[in-house]
Amino acid sequence: MDLQVSGKVALITGSNRGIGKATAITLSKEGVNIALLARNKDLLAQTKKEISEISPNIKVEYFICDTKSNDEVQETIENIEKTFGTIDILVNCAAALPEDSTLENFDDKKLFEQIEVKVAGYIRCAKSVAPIMKKNGWGRIINISGLNARSSANLIGSMRNISVSSMTKNLADNLGQFGINVNVIHPGLTYTERSDANIELLSKNQNISFEDAKEKLLANNSINEVITSYDIANIVAFLSSPISKAINGEPIPAGGGMKGFIYY
Repeated sequence: MDLQVSGKVALITGSNRGIGKATAITLSKEGVNIALLARNKDLLAQTKKEISEISPNIKVEYFICDTKSNDEVQETIENIEKTFGTIDILVNCAAALPEDSTLENFDDKKLFEQIEVKVAGYIRCAKSVAPIMKKNGWGRIINISGLNARSSANLIGSMRNISVSSMTKNLADNLGQFGINVNVIHPGLTYTERSDANIELLSKNQNISFEDAKEKLLANNSINEVITSYDIANIVAFLSSPISKAINGEPIPAGGGMKGFIYY
């Protein structure tokens, strides 16, 4: 299937590791030019190097930016437009891992920290990119959230992620008339490079192999398989395509199927 994205330009926040990095690599293989955005210069430089080796015929550059700052976001996106000529696709993936959160240990500062990056930060990027997409008459915005939007296991995590869903629907209804589709992906437990420490700890504590620990920790879904960052990136790639136009303002669960839950 031809995704019809070759030659387009994608801005991916949080693209120095995890789902963001996997998305950048996946889109680059489809011929998409890549603007990497994060705060860690060393990791960004390494990601740029990897993409340049994997997809030598596309353009890839990195930009250091803290999405908590209105001025930084606006200035950086202006620089990206100057560098690439346009921005066709925005993938909002910048986020900090939420700590365990309950009513008993609730800390409003931690809530605001999470909202500042994963909700307000997403809106800042969308607000700055939208005029470029409107000018083009086409665009795709994909927000990465999480399946704890559909559970009560983590108070701050679920509040943060359901806010991303609400924001996504508002943006979709606002921007759809301009040819800009906005959707949100809710990954479940997903294997990334950050997962290894927890897997190794479980392996040691239960005296089982690394692979067995990986399955036990991450494969608790309907298909009994580990979902990786590249599985999520493949969904992003489809939603980035013109052929995904029928999907707008929708939450896309991507955890291999949550056992026991019914959504309609």
